[in-house]
Amino acid sequence: MGDKGTFWMPEQASKMAAEIDSLFYFVFWISVIFFVGVIGAMIYFAWKYRHRPGEEHIPDPLPEHKATEAAWIVIPLILVLLIFTWGFKAFLKLNMPPPNAYPIQVRASSWAWNFAYPNGTSIGTELHVPVGRAVKLTMSSDDVLHSFFVPAFRVKFDVLPNRYTSVWFEATQVGEYDIFCTEYCGTGHSGMLGKVVVHTEKEFNEWLQSSGQGDMTPEEYGQVLYTQQNCIVCHSVDGSPGVGPTLQGLYGRNEQLQDGSSVLADENYILQSIVEPNFQIVSGYPPAMPATYATLPAEQLDALVAYIKSLAN
Repeated sequence: MGDKGTFWMPEQASKMAAEIDSLFYFVFWISVIFFVGVIGAMIYFAWKYRHRPGEEHIPDPLPEHKATEAAWIVIPLILVLLIFTWGFKAFLKLNMPPPNAYPIQVRASSWAWNFAYPNGTSIGTELHVPVGRAVKLTMSSDDVLHSFFVPAFRVKFDVLPNRYTSVWFEATQVGEYDIFCTEYCGTGHSGMLGKVVVHTEKEFNEWLQSSGQGDMTPEEYGQVLYTQQNCIVCHSVDGSPGVGPTLQGLYGRNEQLQDGSSVLADENYILQSIVEPNFQIVSGYPPAMPATYATLPAEQLDALVAYIKSLAN
């Protein structure tokens, strides 16, 4: 084993990964030993006591062997208690972040992740963290049950609607690592992916300072937000259909609604569709968009509207 990964596990990239892997392989090899022992004994006894032509003798019952019976009870009991104690200690460690852990809010929705930082930065799809520093995630869901999983960190925890759950990790290597949702949450479950981007402390601070609008035009900032806020998951910009209507050519178009009416997609319609997505549902599409975008700052909403308008050309 090692930190580069094995047949069973990806590379180790967090402080807790080695301990989780050790527990996994302990259970794995104990299971292999018992499996081989039990199957081997079955094969041996089936061969040794097989019926032979011309033999009608029934073997005499074997006497009780107290030591064997006691060993078969005591040894598995010791192993189960050892695994429970080891696993419970690891569970407690994963649920007790250091007091100086860097806090990040995680919002899950169908079918995207959003990460909010203490300075007000909000970004979807990518979770940016510093290397060698504990990070605490406080997580909640806008709709159904999700589960946050980073295989390289050996971190997995359910994300529930109407309550908070939390987990922490400390990345040990700079790089990018996959995020998955591991609770089936609907038709877009398999596409609910993300990345943990681990920076050096200096690079992380620089990214945090530059994650706002800066010198970008509203259209350019809106294009960045389109990816950051996970709009890309449901709305294409090339005309292809998705979970929601394409944004290409949306501005200035007459949209047919589910109630049979139509509406002109002007600035007010676009803004209202972001902050009140279930108010006017476009015909042929489900009401799948969460209402959380209403909490975006006004400058971000303006930038998104400007970007969507620019796609009309």
